[in-house]
Amino acid sequence: MDGANGEEFAAGCILAIKTTLGDEFEGQIITYDRPSNILVLQEGTTKPGARRNLRLLKANYIKDFTLLGRGEDPLDPKKCFIDLAAIQAREDAAMRQAEIEAERIGVGVTAEAQSIFDALSKTLPVRWDKTVIVVMNEVRVCSPYLPDNVSGGTPAANERVKKVLEFERKRLQARSPGQF
Repeated sequence: MDGANGEEFAAGCILAIKTTLGDEFEGQIITYDRPSNILVLQEGTTKPGARRNLRLLKANYIKDFTLLGRGEDPLDPKKCFIDLAAIQAREDAAMRQAEIEAERIGVGVTAEAQSIFDALSKTLPVRWDKTVIVVMNEVRVCSPYLPDNVSGGTPAANERVKKVLEFERKRLQARSPGQF
């Protein structure tokens, strides 16, 4: 379809498209970028405030299309609805999630230590305190992260962490012998 003329890909046109990959869908053209040969289509309802999908489609993948009609300008700023509160909430949630994930990465620790932390985190609540793994907010595991390096907490919690640590180290060794 790279030979299609720009008139057929004019903003606002509503098309029924069949792709070379077997997809069939309808969408309104938002824009067509001739240098990259990419068509930006809006799928879904045109009701104000309704959710819509945007699809970027390389025109080479269009097997067939039918012009269904012409809609209003999809980029008319008077008719665009942007829920700034929802966008801000999504950004805040993404930032919180990124901070949570960043806290799970040890700074100044070996790959082995990070692997042990990741393995322990699957079964127990853990966090980093510099290079020390803190388990259940009471038990501490210091470098080189062996059962002998477990301290603090109640005797029962301490024993549990030692057992889990021993099991996780064996599992990690079995996965990649010679590495740990």
